[in-house]
Amino acid sequence: MPQTIYEKYGGFSAISRVVMTFYEMALESDQIGDYFADVDMARLIDHQTKFISSLLGGPAAFSDERLEAVHRALGITHEDFDEMAALLKEALEQHGLSEPDVRTTLTAIEAKRNIIVTRNAA
Repeated sequence: MPQTIYEKYGGFSAISRVVMTFYEMALESDQIGDYFADVDMARLIDHQTKFISSLLGGPAAFSDERLEAVHRALGITHEDFDEMAALLKEALEQHGLSEPDVRTTLTAIEAKRNIIVTRNAA
């Protein structure tokens, strides 16, 4: 049986480290940092780790409806999504994911763009 990306890199704890690195960068981002003001970061990191894990073959599952509901009120733009993807790519690379595995991960995230982005930039 082929190994999932989730399994290949060490499961939940490894994905959690990637997500923590991502949020360290996201909090410093002029583009998306404000989205995280007054957010329970420990809870968000846990949820995001489960979400990324699910995209990479891990045990968690998130419905598109739930994903849309969580992001609907945030007013996320395509530019915000692009910044998120760029920072996630950097975090994945920092944690040693291969180029094909980074590409697979970003493709899985890109497939959720139309659910997460709720408005066009002004």
